[in-house]
Amino acid sequence: MPDDGILLIDKPAGMTSFGVVARIRRVLSQAAGRKIKVGHTGTLDPFATGLMILVVGAECRNAQIYTKQDKTYQATIVLGQSSTTGDPEGEIATISTTPLPREMVEEVINQFRGDIMQTPPVYSAVKINGQRAYDLARKGKVVEMPSRTVTIYMLDIIDYAWPLLTIRTHVSSGTYIRSLAVDIGRALGTEAYCRELRRVRIGDKTVEDAQTLADFGIMT
Repeated sequence: MPDDGILLIDKPAGMTSFGVVARIRRVLSQAAGRKIKVGHTGTLDPFATGLMILVVGAECRNAQIYTKQDKTYQATIVLGQSSTTGDPEGEIATISTTPLPREMVEEVINQFRGDIMQTPPVYSAVKINGQRAYDLARKGKVVEMPSRTVTIYMLDIIDYAWPLLTIRTHVSSGTYIRSLAVDIGRALGTEAYCRELRRVRIGDKTVEDAQTLADFGIMT
């Protein structure tokens, strides 16, 4: 286990990214007999799984290098339903039960390739006047999220069987797949949310090369 460098971790569902960092830090520190500095290079939502790059020791100063790299995800989107958080942790409501033809879904998907304007979810770690958006939202405050340009380099349909749409997408840093799911739903004239999300690549690092928490003796 490194005192300096990076660790590739396959995050399990149901755990925060900060929880992963804390557990790895504890294991590394116990093994070294001293406190080891560990940081992350981009969070994953608790419901999401997949690749996290952790920086260890002196490599923490280079965290931004990894944070700014492109990312690839596989996601399952539920069409015809909405979520207050854009994911399965929010309040779910059924908007439509009428199946949409695959041709219509493919046509809409084509609109989201390339540079697009995207508004991050209210329940996100984006800072608004120095405070995390999700902290403000949980306090019941109205949060105005600024839109920004992101790039969708690749967006493919892996499977579609109403109401489930499974996609694989390669995106620029700062892209929110929850927002992409919601926007796809609205472009289809309905609502949608991201039910499953797995990050499979960051830059040239892949989840196939990652370790699990069990590899560190950590039970989840």
